[in-house]
Formats: sequence, C-alpha cells, structure tokens
Amino acid sequence: MEQQWIWCLAILMVSVHSDAEVSLSQHMDDFISVVEQVENRNAGLDPLAVLRGLRRAAGHTDEFIQHFLGTIKEDGISEVPVMDSHVSDFIGRALLHSVTEKGREEGVVLTADGTTVAVSPVLLGIEAGLLPKARSHVRGWYPLTLARNLGLSFQHYHRSVHSQRLGPDGCWDKVTSPQAFTLSDRPSFATDAMVNGGMDGMILGKKVSAQSWRPLKLSSLLRGYYCHRLDREGLDAAPRLISRLRRENFRKLVRPSILQKQVVKSLVVHQRLIHNTTMLSQEKKELTAVVKEGIQEFVHRYMECPAIIPRCHWGAEPYRGTPTLLSLPLSFMYIHHTHTPSQPCLSFQQCSADMRSMQRFHQNDRGWDDIGYSFVAGSDGYLYEGRGWHWQGAHTKGYNSKGYGVSFIGDYTSSLPSQQTMELVRDRLASCAVSGGRLTGNFTIHGHRQLVKTSCPGDALYSEIGGWKHFGVVQN
Repeated sequence: MEQQWIWCLAILMVSVHSDAEVSLSQHMDDFISVVEQVENRNAGLDPLAVLRGLRRAAGHTDEFIQHFLGTIKEDGISEVPVMDSHVSDFIGRALLHSVTEKGREEGVVLTADGTTVAVSPVLLGIEAGLLPKARSHVRGWYPLTLARNLGLSFQHYHRSVHSQRLGPDGCWDKVTSPQAFTLSDRPSFATDAMVNGGMDGMILGKKVSAQSWRPLKLSSLLRGYYCHRLDREGLDAAPRLISRLRRENFRKLVRPSILQKQVVKSLVVHQRLIHNTTMLSQEKKELTAVVKEGIQEFVHRYMECPAIIPRCHWGAEPYRGTPTLLSLPLSFMYIHHTHTPSQPCLSFQQCSADMRSMQRFHQNDRGWDDIGYSFVAGSDGYLYEGRGWHWQGAHTKGYNSKGYGVSFIGDYTSSLPSQQTMELVRDRLASCAVSGGRLTGNFTIHGHRQLVKTSCPGDALYSEIGGWKHFGVVQN
C-alpha cells in the first residue's frame, strides 16, 4: 500500500479527544479528521447543518455570504453542532483566509496530491450546492467560490502598481507536517490556493446540487475527493471526482464568457452590500474591460496550463552555480523517459522521492548543476518543475539551448504512460508554452534518440510520439 494512502488513513482514523488539545497540522487530512469528529459528536446532523455550524464557528458571515446563503439563526439550537473550543479555534484558522505582512498565507491547507487549497471557498461552494432549489442556490455558486475573489483581485491590480493580477503559489515549511505557507511573490487577492479552493468549491458544489446525489457526510465527500489512491492502472481508471483532476473537471464545467459575466455581477453586489453604493453604468463598463483582461490571464494560467508542482514542494536541492537563462521563445520540445526510476509514480510522495533521487544522481554522479530536465511528468496527474521555463537544462546534449526537455517517470520500452499523463504533456504543457510565449507556434517535438545515441525515450513511447501533431523528422 502506498505511503500516501497509509498517511491519509492514519490521519483520518485518529480520534481527537475533547478533553485534550491535539496538535493539528495545516493538512487537508487533519481538517477532514476534525470535520469527522464534529459529525461523530453530533450524530444525526446532515451535511448542510454541519457546514453552517463550521461557518458559524469561523465567524464567516459577512453580508455578501449571507446574501447568497442566508443568515445563520441563533435559534434552532438543536441544529447547532457541539464542538470543543480547540476544535472551534482550529476551524476558525482553517476558514479565515488572509495574507500577513511577511507573506504568510493563512486559511490554506496542503492536500495529499501536493497542491495547496484555501478551505473557505471549498465549503462555501458545497453549501451553495446543498441549499434547496427554492433558495436559488445556483446564484451563489459562482460568487462564493471564485467570482468575487477574482473580481477584487482584478480591481486591485488595475489600481495598484505593487500587486499581481493572480497568484502566486508558495512553499510550505514542511510537507510532512505543514504549519506555515509562505507565498513566493507579492500576493494578489486570488492566490493559487484561493483559485484551487474556488475551483474545488465549484466542482463539488455542482456535484452535490444534483438531487440524485447527496453525500451522507461532509467528511466522506471531502475524503473521496482529496484522498483517493491511484491503483496500478493510474489516472485512466480513476474516478473523475478527485482533486488531481481539478483543472480538467473545471474546464468541462465552466465557460470563460459566463465566468466573466459572473465576476462583474459579483462585484456589483459586493459594492452594494459591503460599501453601500450603487455602481454607475460608466463604472460598470470600465469594470467589464478590466475583468475581461483578467479572465484572459486566468484562462491561460489555470485552464490552458497544467498544474506544476514547484521545486520547494518536492524537496529540490539548490542549483549549484549560476543558471544560464534561455532565450525565449524556443522551437523544440525533447521527449525523454527516466528509465531509472523504472516504474510510474502514482502519488505526490513517490513522485517527489523520484525527483529527489534523479536530482542527486544528476548533481552528485554526473556532476551537473541541477536535475537535467525542464519538466518531469509523474503518473499522479501533475508535472514537476525541474529547471523550469527559464533555466537552460542538461537533457539533450548539444541542443539544451534550443528546447525544453520533458521526461516521463518510468521505463517506456515496452509500455506507455497513461493516456491522461501523455495528454498532460502533449496537449496541456505544449499549449501553455505556446500561449505563454515560451514555445513558437510551429515548434517541433523530437524524441531524445533522434539527436543523441540513446534508446530514450523507449521504443513504445517513441513510437507513440511519432503520431503527435508537432513531431518532426530530424534533417541531416
């Protein structure tokens, strides 16, 4: 059984005693264990009542939220979950999002798949989805998960030269027991964690809104989504409703044009409720232009591009020396397989261990400055950052300055990576690179063996990429 699944089960089976405060990390598994404790102590409460109780414990009741979800009445005591003070405090920390002056992002958790998620928009999306249809729950689905946060971020970026429109990501102090998450750059009002949480809230909210599918417990819904363990068949045989397929599910669910309209509508409501002013027609017209630009960047960053696990999350050692910067855009993508490790990695823990192993081999045995590849594709649904978009790699001797080196973890002499993994590179990474100005539109894909005397990327994978759109024959 994989380390990821053992860790997830171990956390979720822990009994958090009410008479002793237990040290909890900022991991989604710990958050789910607390939700499960609340459910066990309040047997009979349905998921909607539990969600409203969590929201009350966090004091998460501003006028914008109440406009869409209604007020949490102080009467009806039987529907209020009973919880200990340390549980209530933990929930408050988990749900109240903020960024400190030192760049520490609060109200976010690390998930088992290696991504960071803001908890609040996840729960707000689920609550909106669970509301009876008579309450017009769809009205709150966009605003509470993504639309308002995106709009406020676009507005702030437009008015300030010291902010970003979207992002950034960041780094945890320790992925095994995360406590502090520090952003890698100046914050926006829509950090990567807020966007991840917003997408998850929309996906899960849409799922639970179906009358034919209602979760028996909130913890079961969250556990199934965030803690699913891949078997040997990998992503191709996995259920669709899992966090590692977040971006794929979101692309199928949301149209950018609709999202753009919802962002504008959310800001109009926000201004009326929070600032007690009505937006004039000219102001709305100017806002629409600002939002349109922002949505274009959002689509590129979170819908066209794949999620990439940053170096700090997989435990990379520093680059030795000074990296050589690439001159963009490049004209080539070179496909590799690792051969060793020879097996596909199916979890964040295993893929991270493989990345560290390859970096040690490249730095210590081969004497290179860093791991050689630009990016590495795990079979867990994610790409892993090697030297990235801007640093020249050491992957294809004589051609490192001309293209990106992308490797699939595993030996693909006689078998192929999963279809999902190949699509991640062939479609998502390539499209992201072109639209981001990092690859030319007419770029060429080569297998490693076309340029260097090697069997890489394996017979099976080389035969496969020969049918890819941008594959090219080397001209002697």
